[in-house]
This record gives sequence, C-alpha cells and structure tokens, in this order.
Amino acid sequence: MIEATGRPAGARSAVVVGGGLAGTTAALRLADAGLRTTLVETRPRLGGLAFSFRRDSAAGPLTVDNGQHVHLRCCTAYLWLLERLGASALAPLQRRLDIPVLDVGRARARAGRIGRVALPVPFHLVPGLAAYPHLSLAEKASVGRAALALRRLDPADPALDGVDFATWLHRHGQSERAIDALWDLVGVATLNAHAEHASMGLAAKVFKTGLLSSPGAADVGWARVPLGEIHDGLARSALEESGVRTLLRAKARTLGTGSDGGRRVVVEHGGETEEFDADVVVLAVPQREAHALLPEQALAEPDALLDIGTAPILNVHVVYDRKVLRRPFLAALGSPVQWVFDRTASSGLTGGGQYVAVSQSAAGAEIDAPVAELRAKYLPELERLLPAARGAGVRDFFVTRERTATFDAAPGVGRLRPGPRTRAAGVYLAGAWTDTGWPATMESAVRSGAAAAREALRGIGRAGEANPVPGTEGRAVA
Repeated sequence: MIEATGRPAGARSAVVVGGGLAGTTAALRLADAGLRTTLVETRPRLGGLAFSFRRDSAAGPLTVDNGQHVHLRCCTAYLWLLERLGASALAPLQRRLDIPVLDVGRARARAGRIGRVALPVPFHLVPGLAAYPHLSLAEKASVGRAALALRRLDPADPALDGVDFATWLHRHGQSERAIDALWDLVGVATLNAHAEHASMGLAAKVFKTGLLSSPGAADVGWARVPLGEIHDGLARSALEESGVRTLLRAKARTLGTGSDGGRRVVVEHGGETEEFDADVVVLAVPQREAHALLPEQALAEPDALLDIGTAPILNVHVVYDRKVLRRPFLAALGSPVQWVFDRTASSGLTGGGQYVAVSQSAAGAEIDAPVAELRAKYLPELERLLPAARGAGVRDFFVTRERTATFDAAPGVGRLRPGPRTRAAGVYLAGAWTDTGWPATMESAVRSGAAAAREALRGIGRAGEANPVPGTEGRAVA
C-alpha cells in the first residue's frame, strides 16, 4: 500500500518546515537516521538569512551576501555542518585570533589588535590585553578582574537572564571606555544588542565560551565564497544525496492530526496542494510563523513566542575604484562604523577596485534610513577609517536590511525561549530563537536543528540512530 505522500506504509517519515540552517540541519539528521524526509521552504532557495544574490552594478555583476556572517572555533555545531556540506575549506578559521581595531575618535587615529598567544586559559589573552592601546593601564587591570569574575558564572543561571550586561559590568568596575572599546566591540556583533540592552546570561555565554573556555575558542572564520554557494548550493546537494525531498517556493498552511495518529501537513507548492502524513514534524521557522502553525496547547505558554522580540542588522556595501582596505576585516572605535570586511574576491568583482561591506548590528535607529542619508553618513566615516578611500571613486553604493535579523537578546528573553519538544506529539521546534543557550547565531541555529532531530528520534524510539553533533550532547531540553 502506498500513501498519498508516496511513502510505503509503516515507513517512518518527517516533514521539516523551513530551509534555513536549523531546518537543513534537522532534515539531514533525520534523513541520516533513515527517515523519509521532506523539507518545505517558502523561498526559492535555502539558507534562511545566510544567503547571496546577484546585483547588476555599475562596477559589473556582483554576487552579494545579504549580510556578513562570521563564526568562531568554539562554534562546533556550525563547523560540523560545514564539514557535512563539504564546505570546511570554503570557510576556514584564522590560525590564531587576530582582530585589528582602529580608533579614529581621537586627534590621531590609533591602531590596535585583539589577539591571543599559545598559553593556557586565561593567560592566552594577557599579552594581547597588556598591549591593547585603546584602554588605560587601570582599565586593563579592571577588565582582567571582570573576566575572572565572569569565568565563575554559569550562563544558564536564570538569575543572570534578568540582569542587563551593562549593569553587571558597572558593578565590576568597568568604565564606559572599557565597555565601548572591548565588551561592546565583541558583544554587539554577537548579541546584536548593546550592553545596556543585552541579557547578562547571553553575554556570559558569549564571553565565557568564546574567550575563556579554550585558547583557540575565539579564532575567527568566515566564508571565502558567497554564502549561497554553501548554504543553498551545497546544502541542496547534501540533502539530495541523503534522500531528502526539497520543496522550494512551498508554504506549509496547516498542521493537524493525521488519520493514523501522526501529523498531517498541508503544503501549497507549484499551484497545487499536497498533504503529508508524517511521524515527525519540525517547525524550523521564525517564532511568529511557528506560533501560527502550532496546534492548540502545544506549548504551556504559546503566546510567549510572540513576546520574543526581534532586532535588526544593516549592511552598507561600497565598491571603490581602488584598494582601500589592506586587511580582511577590521573593527572601529570612535566612529558609527562597527566592522568593515573585504568582500572583493567572493563577490566576483572584476576590472579592479575593491568591494567592502560595513556590518552594523543593533541598527534600530538606522534600519529605515534612506540610502542617500546612509551614503552621506558612511562614506565620510570610511574615509576617516581608511585613508586610501579619500579621493577614491565610488563605483557602487547600496544597502541591505534585515529588520528581523535576530531575536532580541534583551534581559528576560531566556524564559521565553522554548526547547525543541512541544506538548503536541510528533511536533518539534528549531531555530536560533529556541532555547539553545546561545544568542542568535549560526551556531545557535545548527544546534537547534540538531536538538529537534535528536528529540524527534527519541520520540519514535530511534534515539541511537544518529551520532551526536559535536558540542550538542547532553544539552538540557524544556
């Protein structure tokens, strides 16, 4: 007997709704464990917010990443996904942490670095902190004491979730300069929130894991090719090789109970409606979409999903007629600019020149600003940071905006984030916004997909049929 979905009677099956990093991970894990898996994605591509697009620019055709994404050596689940997709060589890590930091807020611009040496934790950071020119000697000593206090914290302590990071920093003797020049330099980029608006629990997770867990934990990696090549192209190939049926431009409309007690998902695609009966359904979509699809009583507090806020990220893209940035990337102080990346090679820019991308997290004040206003603001700032940009011709200038790029890492968000299990049999949640213990990063997304697949397999008595994703073993689930 063949069901409407085309699966043999008695075969275990799964539907994953959402083709971002969380959904891709969940689908691969379920398929690897032998489930007949269908992945449903509304967009014409995979990758979620880690995507690329083509732009016909005055500088020639470009392949543009919608936003700059980086990962760290401590992002073990994301590194697993890169390996699973055959993409490890396309997004390599630094040999050793090295972040150039340029301060242009003083009479004379001053360059410094955040780096590490080959010593045990926490001594691996001591020489770099001692040489960091953007803090006074007293501020450096105070930073060291705060780091030791932070190392003793448990990021999962619910009490930390109700405190903002800035309050904790001030209690531990941190000056406004230290917050700006060090804590927020790292924190804004990873939390998508300034210290005064960020959960101390999430901040503790970032700094304890990234800087104080192992010497190389914070070594930086980034894609040397367009993100779409990895998280769309290679992801599609990996899913196909695993036997996953991928439906693009498809929309899951309803989620109900099937005739055999499993789950029934109604999907619209290609102008038609198809019904899927599945043993497992993973909703790997943003929190509001998940709320709309979840069966009644699936969560103890379903409306808590609607209370999880969102935070924007703005990216400013500039193509110059000459090379203006001599490093792969740099961070800025004393300027509205946060981080600048060289995207020339990955974009396919031809005919000389250089393409740089300015990544602006926690960009609520500017996310809706007109392009002309952003151009008038950021081109002069780039000239302050990059002397070679002074007098350089601008071949193209454009902006990409993600108004709901991440969940809002505000104090109290931890109690709102659900785990992968729901009260509805066979229904699981994934997404960077779920309770992974991490902020809204690619690492959190992959961990959530792995957790949802693990719980789904456990729910059908197949828990031992998928090897754990590194770093996700034993994570408590709600």
